[in-house]
Amino acid sequence: MADAAAFRSLRRAAAVARKEAIHLRRDWRSLLLALAIPVLLILLFGYALTLDLKNVPTVVWDQSRTPQSRNFVSLVEGSAYFELQAMRQSERQLRADLDAGRAMVALVIPADFAERVAAGRPVTVEAMVDGSDANTSRLAARYARSLGLIFNRRLTVDTKPAGVTLVSRAWYNPALRSPNALLPGIVAIVMMVIAAMLTSVTVAREWETGTMEQLIGTPIRAGELICGKVAPYFVVGMADVAIAVGLSRWLFHVPLRGHPGLLFATAAVFLTGALFFGLTLSIRFKTQVLANQVALAAGFLPTLILSGFVFAIENMPAALQYLTYIVPARYLIAIMRGIFMKGIGLQILWLDALLLFVYALAMIALARGGLKLRLE
Repeated sequence: MADAAAFRSLRRAAAVARKEAIHLRRDWRSLLLALAIPVLLILLFGYALTLDLKNVPTVVWDQSRTPQSRNFVSLVEGSAYFELQAMRQSERQLRADLDAGRAMVALVIPADFAERVAAGRPVTVEAMVDGSDANTSRLAARYARSLGLIFNRRLTVDTKPAGVTLVSRAWYNPALRSPNALLPGIVAIVMMVIAAMLTSVTVAREWETGTMEQLIGTPIRAGELICGKVAPYFVVGMADVAIAVGLSRWLFHVPLRGHPGLLFATAAVFLTGALFFGLTLSIRFKTQVLANQVALAAGFLPTLILSGFVFAIENMPAALQYLTYIVPARYLIAIMRGIFMKGIGLQILWLDALLLFVYALAMIALARGGLKLRLE
């Protein structure tokens, strides 16, 4: 009897899944958008968003006009971080370039540059940096200071004995490529967007069209209804994960050093929680527009800002750092980066995976309990 009851329950859930799949197939625009989102995000974050700062527009006012000062200018020209736009003749011209946005860095080489260098005396090269973009200007100022260090090293290499040299090495990402750091986290962004866009409206649509009353009149249970509602979107979501991983791997050459099976398994757990999160909102709010807006605000934005995807959690205020513990994407991004970049497994990532599992169970319970109350 128990087996027969389970079979009937499975058939009812499958019937709801078929109904939802038919609707999804008819709404081909939403399906096409759901499959295009990972492609768009991968291209956007892979090409447009970068944590590297290169080819900073730079202008120089060389008051010395000596071979020594020209050697310093050659450092600017030969650096991958700076792009020499023009040589200027006055500070007024430098300020005009900074004001107009033609330059981000303006270097002023003093008139006594050569004399001070020849005498071994300290010499100051002024670097004026456009501070309207704080993060970019901070990096630009740091790169400008490195020019002085390189120039000093050239001067002293033949005149002073070797000292202590610090050699740094970046593990897992030796070239410090931005795509290697950003694209593994795209999986979390993609799945949260899909959940917000698709499942957040699925039950609200039933209320708006009046078909929810028909479902209430059937013998279907709350658990069967929510499982059937989510099943087609789970397939779409896992297809999006495969697209995101494939594009990251073969288009941007992000290394995948860990086990792909673990990657997709943890992604599936997170996707389950994200889908039922969207479904919970759809149950709570009976209009599609409101449910979708709340899903984007409560799901997508915290995932983007508070997960450590772009902004380091360690640099956030203490209150926000505590808040990140309730953002499930934080744990998935740690898992994705660990699998992609470090090649580690559950022996290290078990706690993050466990918290994702708890998140998925909590969302399932919330969706089931909320729908049960609505049906009653």
